[in-house]
Amino acid sequence: MSDSTFQTVRLAGGAHASPAEGACVMELASMLAGERFSDHPRAVCPVIAGFLRSYNDRVPPDELDQLYPLAALVVGSASSWGVRRRRTRRLSEWARAADDGRSGQRLARREARHRIVVAAARAAAGMDSELRRSAVSELVDELVAMGHRTPRPLVALAAPPLAEAGASAPPLHPTQQHDDATAP
Repeated sequence: MSDSTFQTVRLAGGAHASPAEGACVMELASMLAGERFSDHPRAVCPVIAGFLRSYNDRVPPDELDQLYPLAALVVGSASSWGVRRRRTRRLSEWARAADDGRSGQRLARREARHRIVVAAARAAAGMDSELRRSAVSELVDELVAMGHRTPRPLVALAAPPLAEAGASAPPLHPTQQHDDATAP
């Protein structure tokens, strides 16, 4: 059998010893991140990784292909403790809303992270197939975005308006002088 790469690996439930046996979505993320093959990649936020590992194991096998783009999306999502805490809270809120009381399981406000990610995965897996696909994709997008700072816009440095149509541009700052300006 040839070596599996991230381009050829088959997604499957559970943990795997090597890509030749298949990979869960987090094992694929470890391959994409250039890390050793693992379902706990360092480049992925542990909250997001826990949710996706649990969700991966609950999705029907014929729907696992939908997880390929999520593996790439979450690489680089590892973040600070505060971001992980916000992501955990969001997963808890999402699980309560998505479950809508069907499972009878209630999450306490300060539930352990593991229970929250499993409850969210369980709620997601219980959704209608089409709804599940978009809901999980949007949730993961939202969780990843929580760790990205919005870059501040660059302030454009505008030249002062010229007094007359034929006026010359203002002189360069001394540190921006052209080489020929310093020639004797």
